[in-house]
Amino acid sequence: MNWTVRIIQGLLAVGFIFFSFMKLSANPMQVEAFNDVYGYGTGFMYMVGAIELVAAIGLIIGFWKRGLAAFFSAVLMVVMTGAAFTHLIAGQGIGVAATPLVLLILSAVVFFGHRKTREVAAA
Repeated sequence: MNWTVRIIQGLLAVGFIFFSFMKLSANPMQVEAFNDVYGYGTGFMYMVGAIELVAAIGLIIGFWKRGLAAFFSAVLMVVMTGAAFTHLIAGQGIGVAATPLVLLILSAVVFFGHRKTREVAAA
């Protein structure tokens, strides 16, 4: 199970680095989605991108400091919950909201996987 959690952690880190750069580089699709579809401002898009980038870096550092992996996977769980609700409120349906929901579940696997390892180590 430990290797599974680490593989998922690495994939999440790479994915969120990519997602964050799409937002931080003001990709036209992201700007249109945040402004026109979801009704958020560009500043909010930059903030979400920065949070995703910091969380991805935290997941990478979490390979050596497990507590950070658990913390930043929890941060990503919050962000992905917001993303899923945003898609649903915008009327895009469960098909579009499925991506953040899958990322939410994978972040939860990393979170609980590292919490379990910390509890075993403490005992």
